[in-house]
Formats: sequence, structure tokens, C-alpha cells
Amino acid sequence: MEALASSHTQSVDELAVTLKNFGLESVPKAPNTYPALNPVDIYRSHTTELLASVSGIDPKIIYPALQWTQTLDKGDLTLPVPALRVKGKKPAELAVELGEKLPESPLVQPPVIKDTYMQFFFKPAPLTSLVIPSILKNGSAFGFNPNLGLRDPADPAKGRKKMIVEFSSPNIAKPFHAGHLRSTIIGGFLANLYEGAGWEVVRMNYLGDWGKQYGVLAVGFDKFGSEEELVKNPIGHLYDVYVKVSAISRDEAEAIKAKKEEISALRAKGEPTEEQQEQLKKLEDEGVDEQARKYFKRMVDGDAEALGVWKRFRDLSIEKYKATYSRLNIRYDDYSGESQIKDESMEAAARTMEEKGVSEESEGAVIVDLTKYSKRLGKAIVKKKDGTSLYLTRDIGAASERFEKYHFDKMIYVVASQQDLHLAQLFKIMEAMGRKDVAERCQHINFGMVLGMSTRKGTAKFLDDILRDVREKMHEVMRTNQAKYEQVEDPEKTADTLGISAVMVQDMKGKRINNYHFDMDRMTSFEGDTGPYLQYAHARLCSITRKAALSDDELLSADFSLLTEEHAVDLIRQLASWPDVFLNTVKTQEPTTVLVYLFKMAHALSSSYDHLQVVGSEEALKRARMALYAAARQVLWNGMRLLGLSPVERYGSIVSPFLPLSLPSYRNPLTSCPTVLCSCSVQTHY
Repeated sequence: MEALASSHTQSVDELAVTLKNFGLESVPKAPNTYPALNPVDIYRSHTTELLASVSGIDPKIIYPALQWTQTLDKGDLTLPVPALRVKGKKPAELAVELGEKLPESPLVQPPVIKDTYMQFFFKPAPLTSLVIPSILKNGSAFGFNPNLGLRDPADPAKGRKKMIVEFSSPNIAKPFHAGHLRSTIIGGFLANLYEGAGWEVVRMNYLGDWGKQYGVLAVGFDKFGSEEELVKNPIGHLYDVYVKVSAISRDEAEAIKAKKEEISALRAKGEPTEEQQEQLKKLEDEGVDEQARKYFKRMVDGDAEALGVWKRFRDLSIEKYKATYSRLNIRYDDYSGESQIKDESMEAAARTMEEKGVSEESEGAVIVDLTKYSKRLGKAIVKKKDGTSLYLTRDIGAASERFEKYHFDKMIYVVASQQDLHLAQLFKIMEAMGRKDVAERCQHINFGMVLGMSTRKGTAKFLDDILRDVREKMHEVMRTNQAKYEQVEDPEKTADTLGISAVMVQDMKGKRINNYHFDMDRMTSFEGDTGPYLQYAHARLCSITRKAALSDDELLSADFSLLTEEHAVDLIRQLASWPDVFLNTVKTQEPTTVLVYLFKMAHALSSSYDHLQVVGSEEALKRARMALYAAARQVLWNGMRLLGLSPVERYGSIVSPFLPLSLPSYRNPLTSCPTVLCSCSVQTHY
């Protein structure tokens, strides 16, 4: 979501012309509002003006008190009268009084009073004339607000705020477990979200790519490695090598333990142990563990050959990760890792902690006692007895290095809730070290666990395995209608896209912190609120668009006053709320905020088709209804792309016999590029 401009964005002057037709001489605009980006801002500003004129209450109090509603039956805006902070009057009485005093409005109907609430319903005609053109003209930018990320909204020349989102962060040559899957999905969404809000976002993958285990891997590759397999599937092959050599290491550890017990028994009897001692020394010196230790020391010491092997493993793994991530619409600007953190950074952090009395020695180790700030934080070890640093030390060094490199305004760590204590300790230690400027810019976005994550084959170790199994399940579903299946141009690709949508939507349906069960059958269903159902909603809109075969100009010049049916008006009201949903999502940082909205819209669409037919209608009505559906498709597309999904244009009439597979590819009138999988790169990059 780097570029959110379209070829023609709605202008304030155009809005003024539309509003003049309904009796308003100027565009209502409260401070820090963006009517050209959010039609509801016009209504909030206008309603604020009306209320201020009859109450004498400061508009600065009224405007933020106007709330958007969760359901259309409660209005388009609602005002909890107690929020006006008027003394000496009961809120319920004040609500009635204000309602009676309000002058007639060209935009808003007389308020409905419910106890202490005032419910405002927008008049359909002006709303339709404002919302549909705004969506069609703003296109892929509709709903987003790049002004939110400006350092100074009054002076755009001061630039955008910068954010680092650290997410996914798997360990090279180890399984890509459920925690990494959730971090990847949520982190990708957050990066999109803040780009939509105008921030400059750096996507960072902090790989587990350092430590003695890479010595183990190098030793194992000498024994079991295959160049051909390494190039073909580096992550899977390195994992297999690691498993095999680790098994040898465990056997050796058992042999060493047994030999030590044998020596102890001989000593207890007073018998000689020289031969056994030599055998023990040979076991220890020639074992995998010692070889790995020596190899890793060569890496630490900068040995070119050792580092070359490690770098090759790392680079090949990253290339494989890139290919897999791209299937999820994920990319990274920075593949960082434990290996990238400089010793000087960690040593400087250790010195600062010691000089400021933050750290202290305890039984040979170095600790930070955080109980003085909060008992919950406990005591954190920053250096072990043997002098080696821990993840915490490395993370302190990493945060400092990133701040020096990027001068970020905010850094988000997308890490499982099991690491709540670790991140809380990290932020508090940095603050105690005198780096409050960095600590205050850091935020931990946590999430719950995936329960029962067993795929159909029970062999899933890596993200590719998970996606493979879901793709195969979707493929099975598609084959249930063989006649339609045979018409699908690329069933493998379609099944893959639908499978990925299934996984991502299941992950995002609940609040991040909630655990959820990995349910293959449920997630791949076309019934209920699932990824395939959402894709179906988009594909059906594309089908209607192809059948209608109307040009951009015909849509924009349609007579929107014809859209008077209840289903049309309710759908327009849903579409109008999308910019507010986006704004609220920036506050909640929850993908489910977007998903709930998209499913509501999909349900509204589903119930409207029988009432708002396009093909076969009289020409003027056909154009107006098609403009409405084109606007709905654009908003659905924008929301799905924000979540990281690839909206499909056709999926072979998997569950619906009416999708016309033989018609030409629909061209998005808002980006003027084919949308076979809606992966347009002209306006939006993910």
C-alpha cells in the first residue's frame, strides 16, 4: 500500500458543486477533517454546526462526541448527550430539547431521540450523490487517509512519520510453527494499515540466524548434505540435516554420560580409570557438540570459510522465504537477524547498565532487578555465568541500532503473548538505561495461540506445508462440480489463492489475543464467514460487472437519484462508513475490525441482488445500479487488500453456477489494469 493515489481523486471543489445542488453553499469542514477522503466527515461537521448553533456548546466538544454506529438501525451517527458535559439539565431532557430546536437540514433527517441518545440518519439522495462518485474517483485510495502519518498535517513538507514493523522472524532450518504463521499474517496487516495511514513503513524480518546451532548445521551438512537438495529446498533440507545430526549429538551425549558414570563407579571401587578417561576425552573432542562449538567460534572470530558456508545457508533460506511470503502478499525491506547485531552495541548496553546501576552481579551472572518498578517484571538475566549474552542483551543492542539507522517514530514487535514478559522487561530496561526516547516508541503487539494445528497429512513443519495442505483441500472442494471445474483456466492457482484466504481469514476472525482452533474443514467452507465466502462475494461482483459491460464514463455519469430502494440505500450507508472503519482500525490495530465490516457488507450485497438486478433493467437504472455495485466491489477490494488477501475475479463457479467463466477479463476502471487476481501493481503494492 505504498501508493494510494488514483488517476482522479475526488476534490473539495467537486464536493462543493454536489452539495450546492442540495442547498449547501459550502463544504462543511471541522478542523482536522478530510471531506474529500471521507464523506461522513461532511456530515459530522454539518451536524456539529447545527448542534452548536442551537445549544451554544463549543464545536470542539460536540464533534468528537458524535460517534459512528455499529448497526444501521441506530442511525449513521449517534450522540450520547452526557458527552456534551452540560450542567443543570438532565441528559434525556436536553436530548429532546436539542432535537426540537434543530433546524431542517438538507443532509440529515430530524434526529431520533432514544433516552439520552440522539440518532442521526443521513438523507439518502445527497449521501448517494456524495459516496458513489467519491469511491469511483478515489478508487484504491478510498477509505485510507495518508494525512494521519504526517509529522505535521499543517505542513506536509515536514515529511511522514517512520515505523518499523518486526514480524514473522522464523529460525533458519527450524520449523515455521504456528506462532510464526500468526506473526506473519498480523504483521503484514499492520504494515499495510500504517501505510494506508500515510506512515513510512519498514517491514523487518528478524531471523534466528546465529548461535552454536549453525555450527551443528555445518557439521551435519558435511555428513548428510546434498547440494542439489539445498538449492531445491534449502529450508526443508537444512531442517532434515539438523534433525539427523542432532540425533547423533543426543546419542553422543548419552554415551558421554554413560562413560562418566562408568568412571565414577570405577573410582568408587578404587580401580584405574586412565583408559576410560582417554575414551571420554575422545568422545568429547570428536563429538558433534565440540565440533559445532569450534565451528561457531570460527564464525565469531570471522573465519571466511566458516562464514561463507553460514552465509550461503542464510541467503538460500531467505530466497525461499521470499517466494513463500509472496504468496501471502508479504514482502520485507530488511532481513535482519541475530547475526546482524554488533558486539559493540551489546557491550555498550552492558556498560551503560553497569554505569547507571541498572545491572548487578548475582552468583556470577549479571541481572537487572526490575521488581523495584513492578513485581510482575521480576529479575532479568542479561549475561550468564559463562559470560555469554542472552536474547535480552541482543534485543537491547538491536533496538539501539535500529533507532540510529532508521530514526523511527514507532517500532512494533509482532510477537506471541508468551513473550509478554520478555518485551516488557526489554522496554523497562531501556527506559532505566536512559533510553526512554526509544522505549516510548516501542510497542508489543501480541497474539494468542493456534490450537490443534494438525494438517490433513499431519506432516506440516513449514509454512509451505500448511499452505500445500489447505490448497489440496480447496482443490477437492472445487472438484465436487466437475463440469465447472473443467472450465477453470488455472485450478491450481485458484485453489492456492482460496486456500491462503481461508487460512488468513480464520486467523483474523477473532481478536488477536484470543487462541483459536486450526479447523481445516471449517476454514475451507463456502458457508458462513470464511475466506472462500469473502472471495465469492468479490467474484460475484466481478461477474455482474462483466455482464453489464459499462464504461467508466457511463458509471460516473449515472443518475444516482434512481437508487431509492431500501437495499440500495442501506448498501450505500455501509459503503459510506468504510473510511471510519479504517480510522477505527488504526486505533484498535485489530484485523477483525476490518473483517467484521467486510462480512457485513458481503451479507448486505447478498441480500440485495434479487432486489437490485442490473442486467435486464431499464438502461438508466442499469447504469445507476452498476455504479453502486462497482463502488461496492472497490471497497471490498480495498478492505481485502488491507488484510493482505488477493481478491479473485473468478474462481470457477465453485459453488455458484451463474458465474460466466467465458467472458473477457474485467478491467478495473479505477486502476486501468487487468484484475485476474486483483494483484494490480499500478496503485498498490503489498
